[in-house]
Amino acid sequence: MMNMMRHLLVSNRKVEGVLTLITENNWLAEGQRIFSSDDGFSRLIPLSPSADADLPKSLSDFEIIICEGKLDERVDTDWWNHLTELLGKEVVSKYQESWPSSHEFLGDMMVVRINDDIKSYTSEIAKAKLLSHPSIRLILSDGGVMGEFRIRELEVIGGRKEPTIYTEKIPSEIKSTKVLIKESGRYISCDPKVAYYSTKLQTERLETLSFAKELRAELDRPLSICDPFCGVGPALSTLIAEEDLVGDLLASDLNSAAVELLFENLQRWDKRDYPIESENLQRYYDDRIVGLADATKISLNPEYAGKWDLLLVNLPHRTVEFLPKLVPLLNRTNTSMIRGRVIVAESEIPLINQKINQILPPTATGKPRPELKIKRDYSSALRLCSFEAWIEKEN
Repeated sequence: MMNMMRHLLVSNRKVEGVLTLITENNWLAEGQRIFSSDDGFSRLIPLSPSADADLPKSLSDFEIIICEGKLDERVDTDWWNHLTELLGKEVVSKYQESWPSSHEFLGDMMVVRINDDIKSYTSEIAKAKLLSHPSIRLILSDGGVMGEFRIRELEVIGGRKEPTIYTEKIPSEIKSTKVLIKESGRYISCDPKVAYYSTKLQTERLETLSFAKELRAELDRPLSICDPFCGVGPALSTLIAEEDLVGDLLASDLNSAAVELLFENLQRWDKRDYPIESENLQRYYDDRIVGLADATKISLNPEYAGKWDLLLVNLPHRTVEFLPKLVPLLNRTNTSMIRGRVIVAESEIPLINQKINQILPPTATGKPRPELKIKRDYSSALRLCSFEAWIEKEN
């Protein structure tokens, strides 16, 4: 599985000093290793999702490279050592291909997927993971997505309350799954049990920021941005942090729990008051329309239709299906953009590219036609892809 992430390119003679600064600020990606550049004169230092998008001036001379990360084998060995001590070499060897060697961090929690054939060893897996990652408070087992909102079915299987590790009778005071995640210098409230978002897609969000800045340069003004599948708002966090990038903003979701967390996040980012509980989509400030809404019906309201320069479509299982109902949201009096994600079998990418181009208005002059780019494996058969579409203004 591809794991594209940010790395800081540092000349060999400066690595020690830079690494000290990165470690002190907790910006080093956990579980990833530093490795040599192709020419051998520099090192690539993996950056954590919590590392600021704009690093301090002392690091501004170093280039940020987005490339596939390399797992720190010492961390993997540590996990295997703990598991072997708990279960013995024979059991570990018997289920060699099934153990959850990959995981995802969400704040001080770790999410792992446990195959059915090793369910009976869940407690040992949780304990081994906690022993190998001393900063983790909770281990959650991922049972896959469920329901209309595609919420992940997560079960707490292990926890830490210093100095004790629990895999049974886990104290209630440490079982809360609401966390504060730092990404690109901004804090995001999230509860993956009710409104999940993937920290592994930070690079995607930074790419969206780059495209938004390019569109702003073309229009020479702040952008009107519409994110009708915004969840708790991770994409908006990155965009709002950029000075003079976001003008008017429409942010909505169909999941009321996500909207509550979105209100909490916007209050933090905007430093303005928002409701505590979920409310239907409405205008709270001259430049903020926020709330609960069905994205496919937003364009039916003339107040919202035809007003948005940048449209974010992050519902990858249904993006292509919903595109016809979302296009009317675009501001066609100038060049506009759609940035979207799609989950698709690799063999079907040419067909989906064709469908997207049939649905969308003409591509802006001088810009490439939209096409899917594979970002990572979603499963053994499916790929998570993204696309950007530059839309020509209407004559």
